[in-house]
Amino acid sequence: MIRRAIRRLSLRGLTVAMLALFLVAVVATGLSVLAANRLTVAQLVDRRIEVIADLVLEPERAGAVVATPQLLARIARVSGQRDTGDVGLLLLDPVGRTLSGNITLRRRLPLGRSELRQRDGIVGLSHGRALVRDAGAGRRLVVVAETEPFDSFRVMRSRIYLIGFGAIVVIVLGGVLAFSRLVSGRIADQRRTVDAIIAGDVRHRVPLGGSGDEFDRQAAAFNRMLDRITELMEGLRSVSNDIAHDLRTPLARLRGQLARIAEDAGDPVQAERAEAALAQCDALLGMFAALLRIAEIEAGHRQAGFAPLDLAALVEETATMMIPVAEDTGQHLTLAVNLYPTGFVGDRQLLIQALVNLIGNAIKYGAPGGMIRVALDGSPEGGATLSVTDNGPGIAPEDHARALRRFGRLDSARGAAGHGLGLPLVAAIARLHRGRLVLGDAAPGLIAALVLPLS
Repeated sequence: MIRRAIRRLSLRGLTVAMLALFLVAVVATGLSVLAANRLTVAQLVDRRIEVIADLVLEPERAGAVVATPQLLARIARVSGQRDTGDVGLLLLDPVGRTLSGNITLRRRLPLGRSELRQRDGIVGLSHGRALVRDAGAGRRLVVVAETEPFDSFRVMRSRIYLIGFGAIVVIVLGGVLAFSRLVSGRIADQRRTVDAIIAGDVRHRVPLGGSGDEFDRQAAAFNRMLDRITELMEGLRSVSNDIAHDLRTPLARLRGQLARIAEDAGDPVQAERAEAALAQCDALLGMFAALLRIAEIEAGHRQAGFAPLDLAALVEETATMMIPVAEDTGQHLTLAVNLYPTGFVGDRQLLIQALVNLIGNAIKYGAPGGMIRVALDGSPEGGATLSVTDNGPGIAPEDHARALRRFGRLDSARGAAGHGLGLPLVAAIARLHRGRLVLGDAAPGLIAALVLPLS
């Protein structure tokens, strides 16, 4: 489950997660070290003041009550020792009045250990520990020792921890961000290469940094793979193009001969047969022309014809031109332009051909006397969607991929004229414009949408 969750994280998400875990670990470590340091110092101070209290009250531990003058003498003797110079001693009577001592307290401390702060008013002490013991006869002995060697040491110590661990966080954060930027840049190079190849520039390759590191070796392997794929594609394209070129010439000659036979035929039956053969020749020539057209588009040779154009006006003109064609078959074509993009760049003739093909398919396969709707709308990705919708039988979702393949004619269209290259040609035009052709269900009918980016 953990491995599956890691796979679902993006590079940015993984970086953020690792940084968050690192920050939590660093902060927890810093706080733990600070707390352990304070606890250790407090324990050492508590042990020290307990020893001093034992020196003053040792006889009372056996149950005897020492007179006040003797206690005062012991306090004076202990206070005079060199290693207790930073220790405060205070003897209080039963009502809390000071009998002897070198400190003054602003509040009455309970029996046992207490934490002292600067607000307690002991001169020269900002943080400390106090031990209050019963000295017998209602008296109390207070022993105080500081936990800081000098004023505001705790603040300085916290600042040292903050600066030290903060420096670690900054260094690691900078390293992670630099690594993330490096990886993102290399991934962006590959993505731009993929986008360029999809757009038709099959010669585009991932740039090498020249360092010979893992990224360069990965890019070089990726480029070798692209070289091999391009080589295989060029071989297939050359074969298909050569066949199309080589067959067009004899087919053109055959068409000319059939045309002369049809003109010279004296028998109406022979003339009709010649006309049928002539129509089949025209269909074959159209198929080869479409194949060569698709090959030319997929090779990216038509990008030289790209220029700024008014996409909304192009759609209006083309749809208006096709209205009489739809009316001849008893169908009704409507137009809805809801988007007027500016600065669109593309090949005007290819886009007109794509729209004519889509409308022609809707006329051919739509319902007799049905409706055909041409629309230009915005796409969820921020681009433009040019769609043609009919209310015919449509195409089943499982057949969409086959309909977009070359010669991918469906069983329902076997009896109709055509060669199965109309939609593949539109898809090639869409890819040339960095877009895509999407088929959908109009319930009933088919929606053929040309999704194009606007930038």
